[in-house]
Amino acid sequence: MELAPKKVETKVQTKNVLDRIFRLSENGTTVKREIVAGITTFMTMAYILVVNPLILGDAGMDKGAVFMATALAAVIATFIMAFLANYPFVLAPGMGLNAFFTYGVVLGMGYSWQFALTAVFIEGIIFILMTFLNIREKIINAIPQTLKNAVSAGIGLFIAFIGLVNVNIIKQGGAIITLGNLKSPLVILTLFGLILTSVLLAKRVKGAFLIGMLITSLLGMVVGIVNAPSKLIDLPPSISPVFMAFKHVPKSQIFSMDMVVVVFTFLFVDLFDTIGCLVGLASKANMLDEEGNLPRAKQALLADAIGTTSGAILGTSTVTTFIESASGIAEGGKTGLTAFTAGILFLISTLFAPIFTSIPAEATSPVLILVGVMMASSLLKIDFDDFTEAIPAFLTVVMMPLAYSIAEGLVFGIVSYTAIKFLTGKGKNVQPTLYVLSILFILKYIIT
Repeated sequence: MELAPKKVETKVQTKNVLDRIFRLSENGTTVKREIVAGITTFMTMAYILVVNPLILGDAGMDKGAVFMATALAAVIATFIMAFLANYPFVLAPGMGLNAFFTYGVVLGMGYSWQFALTAVFIEGIIFILMTFLNIREKIINAIPQTLKNAVSAGIGLFIAFIGLVNVNIIKQGGAIITLGNLKSPLVILTLFGLILTSVLLAKRVKGAFLIGMLITSLLGMVVGIVNAPSKLIDLPPSISPVFMAFKHVPKSQIFSMDMVVVVFTFLFVDLFDTIGCLVGLASKANMLDEEGNLPRAKQALLADAIGTTSGAILGTSTVTTFIESASGIAEGGKTGLTAFTAGILFLISTLFAPIFTSIPAEATSPVLILVGVMMASSLLKIDFDDFTEAIPAFLTVVMMPLAYSIAEGLVFGIVSYTAIKFLTGKGKNVQPTLYVLSILFILKYIIT
């Protein structure tokens, strides 16, 4: 008869511990809401567990080992974000950077994948030093509020574009892109998921994104257009084929000019992808302070720096903050408990890989599209009557999906903002850091 009260007491104690660690009450959230948000973020970005091994596998790496490295690197970086920064941002090896790793460094330049991992490791060390010296934090704080709002909206448009492209609703064709085959069963399944999830959101159903993904996945499996998992559980693959692989790289390659170029490219893209994601996500979640700065920015930046370094040791490409974290934020995630939940699921995924990898793009793409809708609301905060504000903001927003890069969108925004303000006599309002960055960006495009 005493078991029930003890269970209730244990549950209350657990909630109190989580409340103290992640300051849930202070942030106006609950354990349940944070866990649902964490599950949603994980489900939205679980594709990286499939895609990253496939891309790095093209470089000659063992796919099973890369799968394990991908999951473990995500766990390490996300746990640091959860406990050190207390933000609902989830990290994992980034898309785009893994493509440069394989198709640029290995297949393009002809170097080994061990060489590429060495470059990632060096990049991570540099990022750790830059974080402790507050260089990255100063860059974030130097970005004006207009561009921070534009970055949020631009990421939203970028996310929606990724969702449309992943399921061939939009595809290459015509002059540049064209509409896909709307009669395709997989496209119809995606549209069903989009409408279903939209209705759930409109009715303010808690866990709308997660419910929408699960129902869409199950429907696809029932009608036979989506493959069901062949088994539910499997032993984790060995990480040994890719662990500490850079120790085999000759010193002559480590101290070569090619290594400098490769490290700089990784550094540049990751730096501004991460800054863009953090600023955009924090702006959407109203986490910026009165001056438009991100509190605990150093801790947040340290998470991806350590994640990148440990990821290179484990055997995967650069780790970065994922824009898909916006799906968990949209579900109400406000603290590190959201990130911690996602990290636990990444850890569990090493055992249940067949299940997690069976979730199709047709189920996750509707979530990406709808998150894009939510993030686009940041456009309302931009003063479009002031062209010195509106034009850089517009270029930031539009260049992210068109260039298929958060970093490039941010670069266009910073350079145009600095130039227009300076040439219209408003240069005093621009932080000195932006002038330095603009010059460096211009030089980069001239040199490369």
